[in-house]
Amino acid sequence: MADLLIRPAREADLPAVGAITVEAYRVDGFLDGTDDYADTLADAASRFRDAELLVAVDGASAEVLGSVTVVHPGTPYAEISESGELEFRMLSVASSARGRGVGEALVRAVIDRAKAAGAGHVVLSSSEKMLTAHRLYERLGFTRMPERDWAPLPGVNLVAYAWGMPA
Repeated sequence: MADLLIRPAREADLPAVGAITVEAYRVDGFLDGTDDYADTLADAASRFRDAELLVAVDGASAEVLGSVTVVHPGTPYAEISESGELEFRMLSVASSARGRGVGEALVRAVIDRAKAAGAGHVVLSSSEKMLTAHRLYERLGFTRMPERDWAPLPGVNLVAYAWGMPA
């Protein structure tokens, strides 16, 4: 990961962020050709405006390799966060960059943001089908919060995870 830089997204990054996010969800089988969610995933400009958008870039080439949307409670992209928590959404890594620690570095950056903001927890919702992501979250110390599981649409079941700040 020495060649990886995590930084706030810039306007010039937005086309790559949108494309990578859609690609990541599609490659993993979480989108089909009729899925309206692809439009939301592609809309990096709205996430840039209404949340904090972080990118992982290759330190040598400056190529965008992945991104994550950092969300505060009560803001447009918040789903399950409550006061004193930080939430993240739409974690994505380009298929060409998988296995390089990009996803882990992005999640760790969110945890660092939460610590700096004095948040007590980092929370997220994830499709029950995203088992690879769940393994990453659990390895980093996230635990399931079944009381916050929910379904935004019939047949779309989201499971909740939380990471708590050490005492």
